[in-house]
Amino acid sequence: MFVVIMAGGQGTRFWPASREKLPKQFLKIISEKTMLEETLARIEPLVQTEKICVVVNALHEELTKRLLGNKVKILAEPIGRNTAACIGLAVTHLLNHGKNEPIIAVPADHFISDVQTFRNQLLVAAEMAKEGGIVTFGIKPTRPETGYGYIEKGEIVSPDKQIFKVERFVEKPNLEKALEFLSSGKYLWNSGIFVFTAETILSEIETLQPSLHQGLLKIGKAIGSENYMQVLTEVYENLESISLDYAVMEKTQKPVYVIEALFEWSDVGSWQALYELRDGKDDAGNLALADAIFLDSKRNLVYSEANRLVCLLGVEELIIVDTSDALLVANLKNSQEIRKIPEFLRKNKKSKFC
Repeated sequence: MFVVIMAGGQGTRFWPASREKLPKQFLKIISEKTMLEETLARIEPLVQTEKICVVVNALHEELTKRLLGNKVKILAEPIGRNTAACIGLAVTHLLNHGKNEPIIAVPADHFISDVQTFRNQLLVAAEMAKEGGIVTFGIKPTRPETGYGYIEKGEIVSPDKQIFKVERFVEKPNLEKALEFLSSGKYLWNSGIFVFTAETILSEIETLQPSLHQGLLKIGKAIGSENYMQVLTEVYENLESISLDYAVMEKTQKPVYVIEALFEWSDVGSWQALYELRDGKDDAGNLALADAIFLDSKRNLVYSEANRLVCLLGVEELIIVDTSDALLVANLKNSQEIRKIPEFLRKNKKSKFC
């Protein structure tokens, strides 16, 4: 089988540590390795490294090569066009190597514990994908989360392996709906992990997203030629930015299955998510990812790339992120809103801080 690691995200909720030139997947926020390296390490035992493809923005191609070397295939997108184009590009390159082998598509910036269980469930998904369906993974909700899409479980296919038919995909709900989903027990968080064959996904893209399919055909014909980069850039400039969920998963008539994950998962989508995930908090719930002291302070997160001491006195539930050229002070509960800061900076001609 093949693996596609999607590493083109911007990570704007992790500003100011995450920037355009060094987004979240290239940060060491979970361990001493970058999130991309952690993702590769989880996958490597399943497949030969030459069958692993990492898709990145062209801005990060050299950085990725320095991190991963030449042991995996690295594909650079000239501009980001979301996961449908990302997966389409990777599958187009892999098509020549086997259209009926399973392809596992995973984001580069997620946290997963119990790695062996994760691998075992991926192998189950890969076997199912050989039969022509599309398989995704769902996470059992632990709270009424409004920042995730949901999957409604349908008929159970395999009770022992926790495999269900997908009834429907649901966009990010409001709090009332999220509470309803949580209490019903019928819904799972959408993890963004997909398994399919090249033949299956490309036929669905052809049916449901014909303009994307036409672009991928042009790219496919140019692979290995001198004008590949020119064709790639021209095609990407005209592609719609759309996720695979919207482009295919919500519309497909193919059999779609969801496997309920038996491993702990987080998309580490914000500083608050990182705070909740990381061990090492003191008795008052403070987390120091830097040289920091806390006096009469509770439930704070400090992350620093600067070589200086950070001191907190008499404060609660703050995020302090200190970098060489920018300092963030925010309420932990407003963590999801941090993405507005890079937007504001760009609009106000301060893009150098993005």
